[in-house]
Amino acid sequence: MILPNEPDRRLSVAPMMEWTDRHCRVFLRAITKHTLLYTEMVHTGAILRGDPERHLGHDPVEHPLALQLGGSDPADLAAAARIGRDHGYDEINLNVGCPSERVSAGRFGACLMAEPGLVADCVSAMAEATDLPVTVKSRIGIDDQDSYEELATFVETVAARGCRTFIVHARKAWLSGLSPKQNREVPPLRYDIVGRIKDDFPKLEIILNGGVNSLIEAEQHLSALAGVMIGRAAYHDPWILRDADRQIFGGEAGPRSRHAVIDELLPYIEAKCAAGVPLPRMTRHMIGLFNGLPGARAWRRHLSENAYSKGAGPEVLLAAAALVSAERTAA
Repeated sequence: MILPNEPDRRLSVAPMMEWTDRHCRVFLRAITKHTLLYTEMVHTGAILRGDPERHLGHDPVEHPLALQLGGSDPADLAAAARIGRDHGYDEINLNVGCPSERVSAGRFGACLMAEPGLVADCVSAMAEATDLPVTVKSRIGIDDQDSYEELATFVETVAARGCRTFIVHARKAWLSGLSPKQNREVPPLRYDIVGRIKDDFPKLEIILNGGVNSLIEAEQHLSALAGVMIGRAAYHDPWILRDADRQIFGGEAGPRSRHAVIDELLPYIEAKCAAGVPLPRMTRHMIGLFNGLPGARAWRRHLSENAYSKGAGPEVLLAAAALVSAERTAA
């Protein structure tokens, strides 16, 4: 059930470090208007002791939009949540799933699953600081703390302090011995565990993350769960989101073609280039737009070879798109 003033989480794109920045999100929004988008994880220190606008600034078109925070100090997270609210975000999410050794060394991310009481304190502080929904993104376990009972205790403890939405990556995480990439591939997917959490906590909104590569797969999971989050599949092949608005949200059909996506983005790219934003910061997220079409390789090559030229602007994007065979307009 979607509560008033909360974003519709039936489908979302995962927060991905160095990928889901503001330019990526504007690009994805040209493909799907309703899918919930997330920022990269932003550490509280970058907001409180750095440049908030650099990390939190976004275009109004990006909504619905959630801010993902990293940290473990309740007071800092509360302060960062307030600043996120003031910047107009629709949700504040706490990262309790990143297995990076650097992140763990800073005592945030997946290592916090070993401290459900602390996570509960963080959630409580954030919930008291803002009227925005506060959500948690986690794994199903870490290292040898991977029993269902430990996961259930974590969910129960955190939910009791004000969190009703859990986004659960259906893999455990090894905090040492595996890289973040390996942690996305080596531990087996356990969709059954996520389903069991949903059954045992029917009043909570449980969102599945991990291994979902298409809207068809997302729809299958939605028959049992409140929502599905797609990660790298949506980044590498963003056109898989084209029918999300109609198939998942019951809205209007998505863009008629990939070329129509480029047409919609041109004013944004022109404005950003005029403001001094280098073209590659935007086009790097668009490399996979034409995957599967004749000319896709030429598209990628042209962008890679010309976007970095001095003074490069929208004309590079248009020239690259012209190398791709006209696609059949989607119904």
